[in-house]
Amino acid sequence: MNRTDRVAVASRSFSRHPVLRAELMSRYEIVTFNDAGLSLSGDALVTFLDGHAKAITALEKLDESVLSRLPGLKVVGKYGVGLDMIDLAAMSRLDKRLGWTGGVNRRSVAELTICAAIALLRHVPEANTLVRGGQWRQLMGRQLSERVVGIVGCGHVGKDLAILLRAFGCTVLAHDIKDFPDFYAAHGVRPVSLGELLARADIVTLHLPLDASTRGMMTAEKLASMREGAILLNLARGGLVDEVALKHLLMSGHLAGAAFDVFAEEPPTDLELLRLPNMLALPHIGGSAEEAVLAMGRAAIAGLDAGRDPLDFAGQG
Repeated sequence: MNRTDRVAVASRSFSRHPVLRAELMSRYEIVTFNDAGLSLSGDALVTFLDGHAKAITALEKLDESVLSRLPGLKVVGKYGVGLDMIDLAAMSRLDKRLGWTGGVNRRSVAELTICAAIALLRHVPEANTLVRGGQWRQLMGRQLSERVVGIVGCGHVGKDLAILLRAFGCTVLAHDIKDFPDFYAAHGVRPVSLGELLARADIVTLHLPLDASTRGMMTAEKLASMREGAILLNLARGGLVDEVALKHLLMSGHLAGAAFDVFAEEPPTDLELLRLPNMLALPHIGGSAEEAVLAMGRAAIAGLDAGRDPLDFAGQG
């Protein structure tokens, strides 16, 4: 570590966090924070990062047009778990390093996933709306215990979720392009095809990165192939699901419910979808637990001194 390296923190949430600010400033003498709280992109992002050897970014888009105009930038510490905002190939080509640690917020997301599943199974959002509106009507729900849960994407979050679901006696199915035989055997997880998972699961939960192979993967056809009365959870990445098709399946009753923490467009604008009684919409808070924020921030700080070739992380975010 060179204490005299200039560091720019583009992330607004990191810049607002007193503990993370203090820890970063204890390591580097010159730090520029995004104290104006600006959403930085394109030319504004280039201007902010220019003149700094290191940077911490979160949701800021680092594509070739940005990176190529920052010859002095040598290392980026990624705050957060997703890498879909970074052009890894361009970054590698331009000889810039990336510091990133996957899965540091996995317990935060896994717990919220279980929260969302139980809320939908017990009609918590709808019941709350009824009581607030002066109605007192008991709604019949279902328990999470003994349900069949299908995990699509068994990476850091998917594995942690599978472990937590054992306490509920759930049958856990998993689909992933990679095989994890030792983990599956140790935790009673059954690897299956995506088609079998969608047909059998009471709850389908997505835990995938967003890339060319996963964008729009939950098509209208795949959504319709889910068993009647199932629920769909997406606390991973916006853009994985055909949201228009989802809306129609929720309205028809084929799907009993859906919970989304991420959307193709954020904030989402389809009020017809958002206002459905069986739709639980959250404002991208999967990693917004105090413990997870600290872990992600500290990983980003450590990444400034442990940068690697960005292509080492391809397919992991």
